Amino acid sequence: MLKRKITSLIPVLLMIALLLASCGKAQYAPDMGAVPSAAPNKMSKTEYLISESGPDSLKYTNSSGYESISDFNTEEYNAIVERGFVSPLAEPMSTFSIDVDTASYANVRRFLMDGFTVPPDAVRIEEMINYFRYDYPNPDGDVPFSVTTEIGPCPWNEENKLLLIGLKGREVDIRDIPPSNLVFLIDVSGSMLDANKLPLVKEAFLLLVENLRPIDRISIVTYAGSESVVLNGATGEDKLAITRAIQDLGAGGSTAGARGILTAYKIAQENFIENGNNRVILATDGDFNVGVTSEGELTRLIEKEREKGIYLSVLGFGTGNIKDNKMEALADHGNGNYAYIDTILEARKVLVEEMGGTLLTIAKDVKLQVEFNPAKVKGYRLIGYENRMLNNEDFDDDTKDAGEMGAGHRVTALYEIIPADSTAEAASNGLKYQQTQVVKSDEWLSIKIRYKEPDQDQSNLLTLAVDDSHENAIPSESFTFASSVAEFGMLLRDSKYKGQASYENIYGRLAGLPSVKSDPYKAEFLQLVKICMDQELR
Repeated sequence: MLKRKITSLIPVLLMIALLLASCGKAQYAPDMGAVPSAAPNKMSKTEYLISESGPDSLKYTNSSGYESISDFNTEEYNAIVERGFVSPLAEPMSTFSIDVDTASYANVRRFLMDGFTVPPDAVRIEEMINYFRYDYPNPDGDVPFSVTTEIGPCPWNEENKLLLIGLKGREVDIRDIPPSNLVFLIDVSGSMLDANKLPLVKEAFLLLVENLRPIDRISIVTYAGSESVVLNGATGEDKLAITRAIQDLGAGGSTAGARGILTAYKIAQENFIENGNNRVILATDGDFNVGVTSEGELTRLIEKEREKGIYLSVLGFGTGNIKDNKMEALADHGNGNYAYIDTILEARKVLVEEMGGTLLTIAKDVKLQVEFNPAKVKGYRLIGYENRMLNNEDFDDDTKDAGEMGAGHRVTALYEIIPADSTAEAASNGLKYQQTQVVKSDEWLSIKIRYKEPDQDQSNLLTLAVDDSHENAIPSESFTFASSVAEFGMLLRDSKYKGQASYENIYGRLAGLPSVKSDPYKAEFLQLVKICMDQELR
């Protein structure tokens, strides 16, 4: 049974809103990853102490004299360094890869719901924005995705504007996608005993099994002290055998000497389906001792198998041991996606509702390059995507890997813009002979997009211009919600660019939106905002 079994999003979140004290500034000890805040109604004052014996001896004390060793916490997150405003006279172009991962939002939600402060480096704003669905038009013609652009007011800085770029992949009925050859690579080491780990993994994969077709193949490989092939190439007609194999999984032992990922790829190759979806799905709480001795060796293996047509997706479970940085990197190298599953409802979202996007890639190596017109733009900054930035020359280089877009996926990027007539200053590179002549035009910027068909190695190019006709004084609901999620992320990160951002402003903008009332995931987000807003007012 889950530590917090959620049967209804909103009632539970409303209850939690009365209990949590979790949205203040994070408290950290060096190299400790996430350190929990004081638990409500247990400690009135918390002090973090690090003994000479090192991080494992982190303790907390409170004014009532309570003292205990904290739960062992080895979670890891890559440091995020926000990009500041740059002048288009100094850097006219901004180039980045798309990102369809959603793990950061689910992980942030887990911190808030469990009563912990959110580590700033756990907040990847682009993943939080891309967790949600937006009302972008379906693509038409031969291009596998549509492109939406909109310029509107910046909610946290009234002198600036926001640019929204939205992509939506072509919808494909799950019954019409090519056959799938899936290998579940499951961590069954002793650390997976917790209810929100292996038991939740089993529940999650059983949801996926319900939707298997006779043409699909399922294999199961487990790893702990050694690897084990639990199931090899069972078809979708064998649902009973697959279900029993999953239900019989148990956790125990160490992870030393495992060859799990090598075995998983071997099984995937044995059951390879030409023109099908061949994929290893790794489920773990963060332990990556899967039989390859170094990260470099592991990365090379994943990239080699990717070139053979076997992709890797990563699902994170549990708390205290999440290696967020490694999980994201592995999925990126494997042309897969990375999701964090904290509840059975999240499992249903990832493995049922959005499985078509995971199983069917409609465009690969998708890159965007935005060129800003200095006659309209004094400065700009891309919000999020810090670890997806590309060199400008990488845009035209078809050998440079970039993100994949699946069927029905939505990708949103936001730029904060300082208009040319603003009195604010944008950073300059200080070049003495930089180009200063500007071209008068009603165009704010131009966008170039490169993508490859799934079975092609040469990219296609799309270009479009964004002029004054794309500016809305009253923004669309999609713009309003996406900008609100960005503002929420900046508050959690305590961003230096948050301006006049506030939880109260976010709540006020979203409370009346029809799409928030009709979408349970957006309604849940509103309650998270309410939790933080109420805590801030105490």
